[in-house]
Amino acid sequence: MGPRLAFDTFDDIRGRCDIAPVRHTRDVPGYDDGALLPDDDWTLLTALDAATLRADDTTPDSVLIELVRPPLPTLSPDELNGRLELAAGLDPLNGRWPTRLLGCTISPAHRATTTEDFTTGRRIGLHIDNFDRLPYARRHESRRRLCLNLGPGPRYLLIGDRDIQQICRTLHTGTALERHYPHTDDVRRYAAAGHPLRCLRIRLESGDGYIAPTELLPHDGSTTGTDMPSVAAFWLGQPPSVT
Repeated sequence: MGPRLAFDTFDDIRGRCDIAPVRHTRDVPGYDDGALLPDDDWTLLTALDAATLRADDTTPDSVLIELVRPPLPTLSPDELNGRLELAAGLDPLNGRWPTRLLGCTISPAHRATTTEDFTTGRRIGLHIDNFDRLPYARRHESRRRLCLNLGPGPRYLLIGDRDIQQICRTLHTGTALERHYPHTDDVRRYAAAGHPLRCLRIRLESGDGYIAPTELLPHDGSTTGTDMPSVAAFWLGQPPSVT
């Protein structure tokens, strides 16, 4: 199905979203070789693109991206540690979401992507999460993740326009497909083979957040073009239904 974004009218996201092709890294300091990054050739999202991405009444929650803005206390720009303490005590969506904090990251400004492999210290680019470790056939049952940008700077959500089940169907067949456990390597192989993949970028001001199926959609954060760091806090949703 690919990503589906919840909004009422195009004016709600006009100017906030743009889109670009992806590229592989080669010998880029601080990055995995082969990591996928958005190209610098960003174009504003058109009304036609928005219509393709827009969720409707038939869109299941498991593939839905929602933009949220809960009430948060005001913190001064230099209180990064205060933001970490705030996240630890938040009920992020006033009872709608679990309160167990998954973690926080402090992202410096001017980063094309933000997620690092803690074992190597290198950034991994567009990737899929794997908390629920579900195979291909059940991947859409994975929990969605909530992220809040606690500021002080803005940041972006990056989302690939193909989901990992679509990607795996292109790369694998038959029994191998049904038994396959999707991985970030699948996304890299898919793009390396020349299959179409674009990256949607959604701006998140301080206080903005998103709920997204990060085990289904290639994604990352970004602070490109920002002048201040930002603290991102993450929570996982309820466990997937048993089928």
